Amino acid sequence: MAPKLKFAEGEKVLCFHGPLIYEAKCLKSSVTKDKHVRYLIHYAGWNKNWDEWVPESRVLKYNEANVQRQKEVQRAHSAQPAKTKKTPAKGRKSEAATSSTPAREESRASTPAGKDTETTPAPAKATKTQSKDTPADSGSDQPKKKRGRLDLSIESEEQYLAKVEVKIKIPEELKVWLVDDWDVITRQQKLAILPAKLTVSQIVDNYLSFKKSSKLHNQAKESVLVDITEGIKEYFNATLGSQLLYKFERPQYSEILQEYPDTPMSQIYGSIHLLRLFAKLGPMLAYTALDEKSLQHVLSHIQDFLKYMVTNRSTLFNLQDYGNATPEYHRKVQ
Repeated sequence: MAPKLKFAEGEKVLCFHGPLIYEAKCLKSSVTKDKHVRYLIHYAGWNKNWDEWVPESRVLKYNEANVQRQKEVQRAHSAQPAKTKKTPAKGRKSEAATSSTPAREESRASTPAGKDTETTPAPAKATKTQSKDTPADSGSDQPKKKRGRLDLSIESEEQYLAKVEVKIKIPEELKVWLVDDWDVITRQQKLAILPAKLTVSQIVDNYLSFKKSSKLHNQAKESVLVDITEGIKEYFNATLGSQLLYKFERPQYSEILQEYPDTPMSQIYGSIHLLRLFAKLGPMLAYTALDEKSLQHVLSHIQDFLKYMVTNRSTLFNLQDYGNATPEYHRKVQ
């Protein structure tokens, strides 16, 4: 039995592209052999060369609630420092105004730890900066450069389905913390204490210092490591608000944005949210323009970072880093 389509052909929708949400139109729909629904999306105001097949998880109903979410995501993205952003790979910069692609938050999917979360991983595209709510206003109407030339081709359904599935193996020692995190947030309804004692930026910088202290370290390796670690921070900042939070955490996130409007979220949130990023990073990397060799290189560094987290897990993870939510906060969530 074919799955029910949530969006009709010709329907006005909202669609994630990079970390932001854009107004779009659903042109076509299709169902793959494994019963996955795909939509051919045209972004309002964008050249048709940007039309692409996307999974249903990236598409949102066009309604007041999702328009508000679009604005919230834009505010979070605009709060990031206006510097040149990097993907977790040396020298990878894009001419597009987009970043790692968040997924539809109202859908539910299993985390690597086997628990449900309100977010679903989705494809990724590299980023520079973005300043407007709509692609028509962004000045980003040009396809990004790829291997020294403009890539003007429309992604076909076959090309979409042919993309390599990228998996990041989360060590068992860390999976248990994803399970505990899910339980503490969704069942016990506690919150991570913020700012974290050890923030994402500090953890990443500590990892870089650790690698620099190795006898095998050299200048060439340092250049790559700096790009990788900066890329991790950028991915975290771009995806936290739209993809890495449980529903119960969203009011807290809004409060943090108001209290720290000019501070990157990697300097506020800590280890468990960084671990959530790694649990979802695979599908993001699958949709970058990295070639196979570069992708494997990035994955090897990510797995090494996870090994570092395993070694230091007693310092990085502690249930005392969660606190009880106030009655007032519970009323906000309802």
